[in-house]
Amino acid sequence: MKNTVFRGVATALITPFDENGINYEQFGRLIDWQIESGINGLVVCGTTGEASTLTDDEHRDAIAFAVKQAAGRVPIIAGTGSNDTMYALDLVRCAQEAGADAALVVTPYYNKATQRGLYEMYTSIADYSKIPIILYNVPSRTGVNIEPSTYKALADHKNIVAIKEANGNISKIVETMSYVHEKLDLYSGNDDQIVPLLALGGQGVISVLSNVLPRETVKMCELFFSGDVAGAAQLQYKYHALIDALFSEVNPIPVKAAMAAMGFCENRLRLPLTCMEKDKEKVLLDCMREVGINV
Repeated sequence: MKNTVFRGVATALITPFDENGINYEQFGRLIDWQIESGINGLVVCGTTGEASTLTDDEHRDAIAFAVKQAAGRVPIIAGTGSNDTMYALDLVRCAQEAGADAALVVTPYYNKATQRGLYEMYTSIADYSKIPIILYNVPSRTGVNIEPSTYKALADHKNIVAIKEANGNISKIVETMSYVHEKLDLYSGNDDQIVPLLALGGQGVISVLSNVLPRETVKMCELFFSGDVAGAAQLQYKYHALIDALFSEVNPIPVKAAMAAMGFCENRLRLPLTCMEKDKEKVLLDCMREVGINV
């Protein structure tokens, strides 16, 4: 097995905004709170971080800021994916120059790709990169799925080390792991499937839930790793309603509302994302209170 980037939970961090852009005071406080809460890694400028509406300068500056703020306490994983491979290469360059520990590279969206195109794109990025690459598969957003045979073909590349799998298809994930379980680490990309993917040999989760419950999400993984599968499953059950509420509108709309209610940021998103509908926000806040979050 190649070197593991992290084991446990990496939070897919929100990006706090104000009227002038990224609010770095709030961003720094959030990073510190996450680390103090025992999180195992941080993902910046991913889907939850609204990377698709960050300017080029904001994207690069946010990665550099997170690396500096974390100061080596946890790995920083930079979102560097694009549907333009040359742009993705440039983001990887910026991430490695900033000192990021790994790059999270989503499948190309809109123009999509054949499986051959995915193989060639990821190979070109991994050939170029000096930091480890985590493949990110989320077909509900991108319109393209990394097939198990493509994972198998990519698994031997020395710079491709892991998968963030959010296709939701357990049977496909089983097939993938039958090919790559000794070559690639598996991270759940869905909070409602943390324990099931750990049972398939997963190393953890890249999580939205851990924005609001970092300690508890880490505990879910720790219980599983310690052999208390039933205890881990109980936490998966306990937070099921909250996870559903966090995805009742497109991510990161609900988690931004949740973090604003907790005092970490303004409830400010960038179009085409808009603030959460009030009826769904009420359900979300009620779910948060039910699990002991003070909002």
